[in-house]
This record gives sequence, C-alpha cells and structure tokens, in this order.
Amino acid sequence: MKDFLRSWWPAIVWAVVIFFMSTDTFSSDHTAAVITRISHWLIPSLSPHQLREINHVVRKAAHFSEYFVFGLFLYRGFRAGQKGWRWTWALAAWFSAALYASLDEIHQAFVRSRTASPYDSLLDSVGALFAILALYLYFRFRRAKSPPLLEAIR
Repeated sequence: MKDFLRSWWPAIVWAVVIFFMSTDTFSSDHTAAVITRISHWLIPSLSPHQLREINHVVRKAAHFSEYFVFGLFLYRGFRAGQKGWRWTWALAAWFSAALYASLDEIHQAFVRSRTASPYDSLLDSVGALFAILALYLYFRFRRAKSPPLLEAIR
C-alpha cells in the first residue's frame, strides 16, 4: 500500500484539484472577473470584446495545462516506481486522463453555472496526449545521449 500511495498520490491529488476546478467557483462568470481585471490592468486599452477573447483563451489553456500535468502524474502512477518508458504505461495514462475528462464534463453538466462540452473533453485529452508525447521524447533523447553499452564498459 505504501508503494501504491508513493506512486499515485500526485495523480489522486491532481484529480481532486481538477474536480474542484469544475465547480461553480471556477465557472466562466467567476474567472472572467479576475482575468478581465488582470488583463485590463496590464493593457488598459483592451476592448470588452478583446477581454472576452482573452478570458476564453486563458480558460482553454487551463484545460490543456491541467490535463497535461494530469497526464504526467498518471504516467508516474502507472510506472509505479519503475524506470524508463513503456507504451503500455503511456496508453494507460492517456486513456485514464481521457476517461476522467469525460467524467469531468458529465460532472459539469450537473453544476448550474457550468456547461458540459465534448470539445473541452477533447482539449483535455489532447493536453494529456501532449504530456505523454513530451515524456516519450524526453526518454528517447535521454537514452540517445547515453553512451552505448560497449563504450561504457571501456
């Protein structure tokens, strides 16, 4: 159980964070007020239309980013303390993130100030996929830079 928790606690905590971010507290109406204030403070000449666009982009970037991080944590969980890269861990992490994204959108359908969107679920899944691809590239290039076994023995 200790090894399980060591591997999975980041993914579990992040899943709770994602769930909390799907509540009324982080609805578009609430986040728009904060994002608009910050954007208007940074660039006072922004029009209301531009402020709405900035809010939209920031919210979509948040979807992508939170599931990018979730994908990393899920890979860590499936890897369970082992080293290296395996496609089975990667696919399990990605499918788990995609499933959680779908369930998250269903949850949002029951929150009065939120709306469920299959496009948000798709964006979430793409964020997790990019995390998996980033990990793949990391492990591939890290391995490519390490000396071959025969050179290491010499």
